[in-house]
Amino acid sequence: MSKRNNPTGAPQEEPERLVPLGEIVTTHGVQGWLKLKLYNPETSGLCLIQRVVLNKAGVYSHRFLQAKKAHKGHLLIKLEGTDRIEEAELWVGSILCVAEAALQPLEPGEYYYYQVLGLDVFNTQGEWLGTLTRIWSKKGGDLYVVQGTAKEYLIPAVKEIIEQIDLRGRKIIVNPPPGLLDL
Repeated sequence: MSKRNNPTGAPQEEPERLVPLGEIVTTHGVQGWLKLKLYNPETSGLCLIQRVVLNKAGVYSHRFLQAKKAHKGHLLIKLEGTDRIEEAELWVGSILCVAEAALQPLEPGEYYYYQVLGLDVFNTQGEWLGTLTRIWSKKGGDLYVVQGTAKEYLIPAVKEIIEQIDLRGRKIIVNPPPGLLDL
């Protein structure tokens, strides 16, 4: 960091790592409620979190959650100080993030979605298939979207196919049934 960015020369705190949990897709009602589409609908950690960061077009805003409730596969949230639809509309399109330190600890073998994004995916023979670019949540289960050199693969995220997730080694080993990678 240059003296220009830190004129006092004081030690700088490491910026908190933010984890995106979902996108605000629309308003709900006229009293400032927002509809949040969670990236991982099974996320339960948000119920204990009060402080969030909204990212809209690269501008970050720290806010407090006043209330939250489940609604038809989404989560309705109310930001402190947002009491009218006109105020809520400003946040539509924002990505709701939380500090990584605020997430609940996981059990062994569990992971948050953000932790596997960007991992390299290999088959059991050691052949590189591509990089996990996103997780597509469907009613029948999650699909890993893996971008290879010439092709995109959709791999069901089930224990019968996912052999190993190695977060430290930054790789996933899959054992796809015959024909899956030809689709």
